[in-house]
Amino acid sequence: MILNKFKDKKVLILGFGREGIDTFKFLRKLFPKKILGIGDKLKASGFQFPGSGLIKKDKKVRLHLGKDYLKAIKNYDVVVKSPGIAPRIIKPFITKKQRLTSQTEIFLRNCPGKIIGITGTKGKSTTATLTYKILKVGKIKAHLIGNIGKPVLSFLLKAKLVDVFVYELSSHQLMNLKVSPHIAVFLNIFPEHLDYYKDFSQYFKAKQNICRYQRRTDFFIYNPEDKKIAKLAKITKAKKIPFNVRGVKKIIKLNKTNLEGEFNLINMAASIEVGKIFSIPKRIIKKAIKEFKGLPHRLEFVGKFKGIRFYNDALATIPEATILAIETLGKDVQTILLGGSERYQNFKALAKKILENKIKNLILFPTTRDRIMEEILKNAKKLKIKTLPNCFFVNNMKDATELSFKHTKKGKICLLSTASPSFSIFKDYKEKGNLFKKYVKKLAKK
Repeated sequence: MILNKFKDKKVLILGFGREGIDTFKFLRKLFPKKILGIGDKLKASGFQFPGSGLIKKDKKVRLHLGKDYLKAIKNYDVVVKSPGIAPRIIKPFITKKQRLTSQTEIFLRNCPGKIIGITGTKGKSTTATLTYKILKVGKIKAHLIGNIGKPVLSFLLKAKLVDVFVYELSSHQLMNLKVSPHIAVFLNIFPEHLDYYKDFSQYFKAKQNICRYQRRTDFFIYNPEDKKIAKLAKITKAKKIPFNVRGVKKIIKLNKTNLEGEFNLINMAASIEVGKIFSIPKRIIKKAIKEFKGLPHRLEFVGKFKGIRFYNDALATIPEATILAIETLGKDVQTILLGGSERYQNFKALAKKILENKIKNLILFPTTRDRIMEEILKNAKKLKIKTLPNCFFVNNMKDATELSFKHTKKGKICLLSTASPSFSIFKDYKEKGNLFKKYVKKLAKK
């Protein structure tokens, strides 16, 4: 939505978390005298909700809080929705005459600089950060924005033609977009967020918007080994650039990087292609990759304690990511921490991998632990495996870590890679990973 169209419209900011707060700051700076609505399911409770300090003294704010906050939609012309609010929740409250938009759409339609949008079920954050590092080392005026960086609208009013924005884009941010970035990067696609979307098809359709509206002067960098994404390349007008995963090994000696695992070849391959578009010399790209330390909670080596190697892969929230972690670390994985909130993923392949690798100990969090156990039992019967892993049900990280020390032998690996989202007993993957690291180091001293 072009900014001048906001001028005479009644605007509601729906969802007042990180993005909603950034949207409010942006619109208030742009329109200091405009009345702005804020809708959020959280109650005011003495203004103890995110961003309350910003709006407490603002007389031109209309608050719509609590369980009935969606009823306020009917009073506004434009609704700026936060990505965490599913469109199906809003649908009964919005009419065709109203305009539903988002931070992402506002930024893409109004930013004068180049935008590199990066999506995929896994690897977005690593690829976005690595791409940003390559551009910075290559003397490009780059900014890291979106989920992994700063909220986007804080940059918009100062953005210039020379600026390049590396934008990590989730399916929630891409859903319902009618505009695509100048450079679109699509890494991979697996079933995910099936609690938010009707089915996998709707989830994939949301992701497709990263390239659907590109022009002939744009670029689409994609994984040709993923058949779904390869077919998707046909819908975009942009120049197609399939990245060469195996070719990374010719450019970079993998033992000289901090990125473990074959799956990181995808992240590196995509980032290299972006560097080429900006004519960054190969030696500069190699230098940036070798200096890149990786990100926390992505197959992060915590350390060796009491002879046991501990790895924190807290961001592995789907079975496919955990399978890749097991393949990367190999047969030394003896203990694995699994389970979390339910998103209706298929654990069949993961169960098979656990049994084939003869992982001895499974430490299981609610609520997906029951389904993981069911798949372990089904696959063991099918494969005629009589010796099953030891299974421990836990409800907190302290107990999980104590069991890890007790049952993992010296020289072996304990891996936190839950194959499920964190929200059953943890705030998010960061809290889960940080608690794991905390208790590993604390219990190692006993």
